Amino acid sequence: MTAHSHADMLPRGTLITAGALVLFALTAAATVRIAHIPAEASPLAMRQTNHVTAVASRSLRFTDRADGAVVIIDADKGDDASIIQPGQKTGFIRGVMRGLARERRARGIGNQPPFTLSLWGDGELTLTDSVTGRSIEMTAFGSTNRASFLALLPNAAAPVASVPSAPQHNDQVASGHPAKGQTS
Repeated sequence: MTAHSHADMLPRGTLITAGALVLFALTAAATVRIAHIPAEASPLAMRQTNHVTAVASRSLRFTDRADGAVVIIDADKGDDASIIQPGQKTGFIRGVMRGLARERRARGIGNQPPFTLSLWGDGELTLTDSVTGRSIEMTAFGSTNRASFLALLPNAAAPVASVPSAPQHNDQVASGHPAKGQTS
């Protein structure tokens, strides 16, 4: 019989590299904790710091109908905001709401408390669960998916960041050029 040895299963260099990686991760985590380095700011914290306010907002309740449609109700008015018919290309709204509903079911919460859809002055669009506090930044999912939720805000157009312009003189029109027949 031959002697059986496991000593050469992993090369020594691989084990040293793996150990160094674990040691680095632990050191980095400990440094952040000990030095009290703050986590990267959340969009909510950044909006509070920059005093960004909501320019439009709507409380919405989402309910499933027996035929598979999703009825989106304006919680303040009691009116239907939208109805997503079965087969309609709105998988993003259904997916987002499925995830939020799953979290509510796990906490024993029904579909009665509304969600708040907010368009902020910086152009961001947020869906917030009024009960769990969970907030989803719609811009993170791309312009098409964001637009599907933006459509639920009546008369809401995304604000455009403006660049401050030079003050206009009385003899200049809004374009900043001298009025016809005048010189600057």
